[in-house]
Amino acid sequence: MVRMRQSMDIYHDLFDLDGQIALVTGSSRGLGLFFARTLAQAGAKVVLNGRNEEALEEARRSLEQEGLEVQSAVFDVTDEPAIQQAVRKIERESGPVTILVNNAGVQIRGPLEHFSTGDWRTVLDVNVTGAFLVARAVVQGMIQARHGKIVNICSVQSELARPTIAPYTASKGALKMLTRAMATEWARYNIQVNGLAPGYFKTEMTRPLYEDERFDAWLRSRVPAGRWGEPEELAGALLFLASKASDYVSGHVLFVDGGLAVCV
Repeated sequence: MVRMRQSMDIYHDLFDLDGQIALVTGSSRGLGLFFARTLAQAGAKVVLNGRNEEALEEARRSLEQEGLEVQSAVFDVTDEPAIQQAVRKIERESGPVTILVNNAGVQIRGPLEHFSTGDWRTVLDVNVTGAFLVARAVVQGMIQARHGKIVNICSVQSELARPTIAPYTASKGALKMLTRAMATEWARYNIQVNGLAPGYFKTEMTRPLYEDERFDAWLRSRVPAGRWGEPEELAGALLFLASKASDYVSGHVLFVDGGLAVCV
């Protein structure tokens, strides 16, 4: 019984986030809000982020009502001065960010041959440049502390492509490689940088897809697991990449996709 209790304590310590400060971008709703809840339930003090102050406040209140410790930071991930100001404020009030989840993302669909330059830049700016800008601001504190976890939310589209989402696919492929570059640059500071790549989950971003009967049927036939993913099925992977359990894992992209990325 004592040995079993000791083993349970070891597992708890590996995934315990007590005392950690976690910033989750794009976390006022959808998977971002789920990621924030997951980290807070594991003991982290979580900073929610989004552009819409009203939506962010609603998300903050909902998590606080669950007894979780959260605060919010309103900024656009493409606004460099606003990012710097927000990170400095977090550091003054709570301490250096030790876990960063780069989740903010945008999707604009359309045929590539008709895609506007402005929309192309929007997708790349949010999904790739935004991750770089926020990580660059946060990593200064991690370097000083010689400790940190960065989880970039990639996608099954980091490896696969399909019609009408070329800019999104390009951005998520770039984010995969940015993850590897960050890992290579910052490993010497004991900072682990990894990617979490969800497959198809029912969120507001994917609503046009799961409400399309033809696409829904195609997806269920294409994914080896035969179904859409449930957000709860991302929790274990996120906690692994954000905790001590992954202290010697860096530059890896962990796919949670029902086997889609490996199915030819």
